[in-house]
This record gives sequence, structure tokens and C-alpha cells, in this order.
Amino acid sequence: MDISYSVKRSSKRTKITITVERDRTVVVQAPNRASDEAIARIVKAKRYWIYEKTGHGQKYSDRPHPPGKELVNGESALYLGRRYRIEIVDDATECIRFDQRFLVPASCASHKKGAMREWYIARARERILPRVVKQARELGVSFGRARIVDSRYRWGSCTVHDNINLNWRLIKAPIFVVDYVIAHELAHLLEPNHTPRFWNIVKTQVPTMDRARSWLRDHGQILEEEV
Repeated sequence: MDISYSVKRSSKRTKITITVERDRTVVVQAPNRASDEAIARIVKAKRYWIYEKTGHGQKYSDRPHPPGKELVNGESALYLGRRYRIEIVDDATECIRFDQRFLVPASCASHKKGAMREWYIARARERILPRVVKQARELGVSFGRARIVDSRYRWGSCTVHDNINLNWRLIKAPIFVVDYVIAHELAHLLEPNHTPRFWNIVKTQVPTMDRARSWLRDHGQILEEEV
């Protein structure tokens, strides 16, 4: 069985690493100097690992995309792992407010889902980014920049420039899941590959690592609902 993969090269990268995205695509990160032949040899050597990862339950390519919900009275939306009721209110402001329920101004009627997305992104910056700083201090690592991004197939990433990118949809997940994803990306600053040392670093930082991974495997697709 042939393995299809894409290659991303960087002058800062020193090793060839392989990532299987949530949509089951295989991405090879390689130094500029790495030849196509060398990359192909490594992919072939890692083929059984790749087959295992592409068949993992957290990969979504063979599942229908979650349908999302209407932003109407009586519906609910996720925030930090819990569902809260949506209430449409007559309000002069165009800002969504949260008070143990989502108070959505009727004036947002034409772009309700977009308004919820903006609210989620703002809360992600407010709640998640400070946790990156805190964990980095605890781990004794320095990163370039932490950002909240819109990524369909990754919960987070650590770039070759030591930047930490985190998917805004994580704000819908329980905080122990958020902390796991943060620790996972920061641990790459100490160990680039998913070695036993890497997983020891993550689990030491977040003892609930196994529970968080199980939560993402079982419920991760729900985070991709439009609301």
C-alpha cells in the first residue's frame, strides 16, 4: 500500500518528522537539505506507525461533519466543557453576554453564528493564552508567540520558530483538555518528537493527560459544530 504525503521544508528544521493530521493526511516536516529519496525511505520505515495513526479513532475523514445548531431560544452551546442555554434578547448592544447562559442580542439575527464565533475567539484569547504563559514558566521553556488560530485539523501546533498556535474551538472543551493541548505543544520545545520522554514531560505537567486524550477521541468532533 502506497502512502500519500506532503512535504513541508524549512531551513530551521534539523530532523525529518512525520505528522498524521486529524483528516488522515500525512505531512512530513523536513530540513531544506533533505532529499526526496531520504524522505521516502523514512516514510517507508515508519509505514506501520503511519497505518496505525491513520486508523486512530480521533481521525475524522470517514465521519460526516457535525451539522451544527441553529442559534435560537432553547438551543445550547458549549463553553469549557459544559452546555449552556441560548437566549435571544432584545438588547441595544450587539455583544453576546454570558451569565450561565448565552444572551444573544436579537440585532445579531443576520450573523448569529458569526457572532458566536467571534465571542468564542475572544474568550479563547482571554482564557487560554495566559495558561500558555503559566505552563511555559512551569516547564522552564521560552516560546516566540502564542496565538489563537482557526485550524480545521489541528488542536494545536508548535512551529519551527517556537510559536504556539492553538485552535479557538478548544474554548468549548473542559479546561483539563485545554491544559493538555497546551502542555503537548510546549513539550515539543523540549523534545521535538513523540518519544517516551516527550509523553513523560506532558504527563508530569498534566497528570490528566490520558483522560484528556480520551475526551478528545470521544468528543473532539463536537467542538467542530458551527455553534
